[in-house]
Amino acid sequence: MINEFIQEQMLLFVAAAVILAMLIYSYVGDKISGYKSVGTDAATRLFNDDAFLLDVRTPGEFKEGAIGEATNISVTELASKIDTIKVAKDSPILVYCLSGARSGKAAGMLAKNGFTNVNNLAGGINAWRSAGLPVGSVKSKKNRRK
Repeated sequence: MINEFIQEQMLLFVAAAVILAMLIYSYVGDKISGYKSVGTDAATRLFNDDAFLLDVRTPGEFKEGAIGEATNISVTELASKIDTIKVAKDSPILVYCLSGARSGKAAGMLAKNGFTNVNNLAGGINAWRSAGLPVGSVKSKKNRRK
């Protein structure tokens, strides 16, 4: 009787298994990946505690505004420039992009290279803006000296 029910409702059981797998991954995924995904509240605390800010958007996107005094290294260049990040391996790092996808990839790269306190801003700078948090304009290097 139970076997017949399972056979008739196979699609339901497959859907339930997929949902269960997604729930388990969301719970342990951050632990496996080596970094934490944080919301805007935790990101604000990191910002206020002087975490190293890494913006992995393109230079064109970066010119449209950034969080604080973020360092811009595009995710496509991060692998070759990871040694230029001059911060202790255990110092807090907040990585962000536009929506959180590219920064997740970058956070994984940082974790694989020995950085132990890596935080990915879930939702990226879009979430930061939506929360009403300030985004500064990036000054050219020439104007920074003045």
